Amino acid sequence: MDEGEVCRLLGLDAELYYVRNDVINHCALSFNLLIPSETSSLHFSWHAKSKVEYKLGFQVDNPMAMDMPQANISLQGEVPRTLSVFRVEISCTGRLDSEVTILMQLNLTVNSSKNITVLNFKRRKMCYKKLEQEVKSPTSDKNSSKAIFDPVNAAPTTSTRVFYISVGVCCAVIFLVAIILAVLHLHSMKRIELDDSISDSSSSQGLSQPSTQTTQYLRADTPNNATPVTSTFGRIFHGILIEEKDPSKEKQVFVKTIKDQASEVQVTMMLTESCKLRGLHHRNLLPITHVCIEEGEKPMVLLPYMNWGNLKLFLRQCKLVEANNPQAISQQDLVHMAIQIACGMSYLARREVIHKDLAARNCVIDDALQVKITDNALSRDLFPMDYHCLGDNENRPVRWMALESLVNNEFSNASDVWAFGVTLWELMTLGQTPYVDIDPFEMAAYLKDGYRIAQPINCPDELFAVMACCWALDPEERPKFQQLVQCLTEFHAALGAYV
Repeated sequence: MDEGEVCRLLGLDAELYYVRNDVINHCALSFNLLIPSETSSLHFSWHAKSKVEYKLGFQVDNPMAMDMPQANISLQGEVPRTLSVFRVEISCTGRLDSEVTILMQLNLTVNSSKNITVLNFKRRKMCYKKLEQEVKSPTSDKNSSKAIFDPVNAAPTTSTRVFYISVGVCCAVIFLVAIILAVLHLHSMKRIELDDSISDSSSSQGLSQPSTQTTQYLRADTPNNATPVTSTFGRIFHGILIEEKDPSKEKQVFVKTIKDQASEVQVTMMLTESCKLRGLHHRNLLPITHVCIEEGEKPMVLLPYMNWGNLKLFLRQCKLVEANNPQAISQQDLVHMAIQIACGMSYLARREVIHKDLAARNCVIDDALQVKITDNALSRDLFPMDYHCLGDNENRPVRWMALESLVNNEFSNASDVWAFGVTLWELMTLGQTPYVDIDPFEMAAYLKDGYRIAQPINCPDELFAVMACCWALDPEERPKFQQLVQCLTEFHAALGAYV
């Protein structure tokens, strides 16, 4: 389409461009363009006058309705010096009706400096629950955006259009074959042994399981896949904080920081996630106490010191040296830890704070078995095996996430309750990884089909019933944290009666 046609379709009175002569058009960047439903590709014309390096990434807010966009250029490289056109394919899955928001992020670096310019291009497209039966004409199958670096009209030749259509047909065939193979693989995976559904014993604890869902549990003999902790850009130290006004006063602290090679994006991520619990005060929370940021220095985030450190590592250590363990813990101790975590989460729920990443790795413990919930800063870095990227350029704790969080990216106190159920399972298995035999890409399908992790060995039925209630598909059917505190407290008292 020529410039006049683009302006007419978008209702613009002026030319739309993003960057010209090193000047960014922020109005154009914030404009969320609507793409016609029959359009399956976008074309961008661009070039740079000097050396400009780029990194390209995509996000969609509903991966069930639209596949991750694909570009016909590499995701990083150098912007061409001559006017060029690159294509971005946007294909609906045909699974459901939904308006999908597409975000294309382009990071630009001039002359390999550390100064990164981030450009976000937003688009909206309607996807419908059907498979299109015909190939659209070339004129209706493209939506061109004006030049990013210099506005020059550039239209693909006829032969190029034919090539694009051919590639599109091939991709459709490959996509259909992939669906068939995925279905066959899913059926083959269902050979996993199943345990019987748990009984309705949870009713005695004030919690009830959803009556509309048949839940099946994966085998209980899940191996302990403890892996060594590795780090890519984050570091945690045990430090001493000396008061400036009174040097004689010293306080032990955790110090979170980053390595020299960390990027600005990683630094920003660490600082943002570290401040998640800032300003909140509860005996079972561990918010930051100090942040040190100086020009030219690595940022440091300080937290109160807990001498037994990370809860997940503590649980695994207890399991590895179970025979002669000076830190041996009883089932009553584990339930007491669960009560403390539930109390901290109940406080966050009352303050309308959503944690989004509750897990044993994001808790710390001291020698008095006092547990505190902390933020998830550096967790992706220190526990990389607990996070997975499902093709959306974001590492997420897939095995701890509720179905609505996995599919629709919806987070709430109810999704935190789901994660608490998995955390309780971690406690009772002394730090094992949940759903270890399940491919992260298949987690959503397994949860939707009613599969759950099995009852841990030596875990009482009443306690497992509490976990199962947290994993109801309907968020409204999950218990509140205050109910969980009461239920676990009563169970803890019953355990004490037999000791």
